[in-house]
Amino acid sequence: MGSVELRGVTTRYGKTVALSELELDIADGEFFVLLGPSGAGKTTTLKSVAGLVDSVAGEVRIAGRSMAGVEPYQRNVAMAFESYALYPQQTVEQNLASPLRSGRTGRYTAAQQTERIRAVTETLGISHLLGRFPRELSNGQRQRTALGRVLVRPAEAYLLDEPLSHLDAKLRASMRAELKQLGEMARTTTLYVTHDYQEALALGDRVGVLRDGRLVQVGTPSQVWDEPADTFVARMFGQPEMNLLPAHLIQCVQHGDSVTSAHARSAGGGVTVGVPDGCPESVRLGIRPRDLLVVSGPPPTDRLTLRGKVTLAERLGRSVELSVAVGGDTLIAMTSDQRVGEGDEVTLAVEWSRVHLFGGPNGDAPRLGAAVAAGGAR
Repeated sequence: MGSVELRGVTTRYGKTVALSELELDIADGEFFVLLGPSGAGKTTTLKSVAGLVDSVAGEVRIAGRSMAGVEPYQRNVAMAFESYALYPQQTVEQNLASPLRSGRTGRYTAAQQTERIRAVTETLGISHLLGRFPRELSNGQRQRTALGRVLVRPAEAYLLDEPLSHLDAKLRASMRAELKQLGEMARTTTLYVTHDYQEALALGDRVGVLRDGRLVQVGTPSQVWDEPADTFVARMFGQPEMNLLPAHLIQCVQHGDSVTSAHARSAGGGVTVGVPDGCPESVRLGIRPRDLLVVSGPPPTDRLTLRGKVTLAERLGRSVELSVAVGGDTLIAMTSDQRVGEGDEVTLAVEWSRVHLFGGPNGDAPRLGAAVAAGGAR
């Protein structure tokens, strides 16, 4: 086992920059999840660590050792690709045993091979498939076999490229729990790539959000959820996405070069927030749909309240997803009240601590902090 470090790694495909001066530290034994949309550079990051692509600048270090000039097979990392990459002429058991029979991973007795295969196949739920060939498996079974072939061998680090992407929703949820448990038992450094925010939050000791080959934010799951660095990160986490409501900046109290507070007004009333650097020209309020409550009776005075009209109500079992027109904007809210329907006037309320404030009207604006009531009370 060992740490994984990327120091200023830049990788290009022709004129396209896939990674741009990427800096990343993964501790020994850490389960690190890299999250981002398609084309962000997630798979390229894995290939750079594995030595499958050549970087034009920077350095990769594994277990404190520079990988400059080290061939992929000498790096002692195990990688699972999104594609299955199974040997079609071999059974599941033979596919799983192939890394253990390689001279590059050490010599294992038949009993040791059987024991390692048994442990992995029980975790992945494929013990009953050992005698089958890949052509006889479903897509989900093939993917679990490909994942097992990686996990069965000891390595300095596991590199997993969306290994659950072809599984159905129920099996994905089950496998997330199993993978986390397996990772804790093995205590092997793992770099896991996904575009699914739920996987990132469930699996990661830490999460890195990647955009256009650059890390936007790195933190624990609670940090990236509660304190997103900017609106790009905020939109990556949560389904439906976070609402972004424009607000007008009225006043900014500044002392020297530091700003202590700013006062803004939105469709929901006045808010104040601490601002670290400079007065933004405009701001946006960020509110997660599940933090918005539909209230009846007098609006609460200790929360931000918004009045609007329901334009669309989608019933999703026990919950209802509402599109609510507030001024010239549309907010998404979730409620369990099945009586709310299209055309209804509703009052939405959210705790001040759940309201994020971002600087800037368009693009991916940085987070300024959590809003409080204009009078200073929460």
